[in-house]
Amino acid sequence: MANLVVDAKGLACPMPIVKAKKGIDSLEPGQIMELQTTDKGSMKDFQAWVNQTNHELIESKEDNGIFTFIVKKG
Repeated sequence: MANLVVDAKGLACPMPIVKAKKGIDSLEPGQIMELQTTDKGSMKDFQAWVNQTNHELIESKEDNGIFTFIVKKG
């Protein structure tokens, strides 16, 4: 279960990443954030962002045009 759910649906790049960064900054290490977005570029952008941080991408999935990312704060 996520400690924080960030709803970035309907927002265009780079806003989902901006909201994700703001959200994850508010968590303690080891806590889980879930990001939901409808931006098709977010799959690539979000994975690139996680790779630049010390956070861990636990899951990424797409369902009916909604992309969900589960990230554990590093």
